[in-house]
Amino acid sequence: MITITAEEVKARLDAGEAINLVDVREPAEHAEFNIGGKLVPLGKIQIMQTEDIDDLKNEEVICYCRSGARSTQASLMLETFGFTNVKNLAGGMMGWQEKYK
Repeated sequence: MITITAEEVKARLDAGEAINLVDVREPAEHAEFNIGGKLVPLGKIQIMQTEDIDDLKNEEVICYCRSGARSTQASLMLETFGFTNVKNLAGGMMGWQEKYK
């Protein structure tokens, strides 16, 4: 699993790049603040309910959560499910908000 920084992701978003972001937090957390990721809570990934993102198996996927812990788990699990280019957003949304809010 590779990590990616908030600065790298923000720069790519600001440049208009289309990025496959996956928010592995719970729906209430996602509703409170998110950076545009597709919501796939860690619990769904743990029971292999990844059909919402299965079409991204061979594309870059950047997972994020509140602090980086759940997205680390999700990233490792997605790799075992055959996803080939998974990255974890270091520091999660807490780190993002420290820098950009």
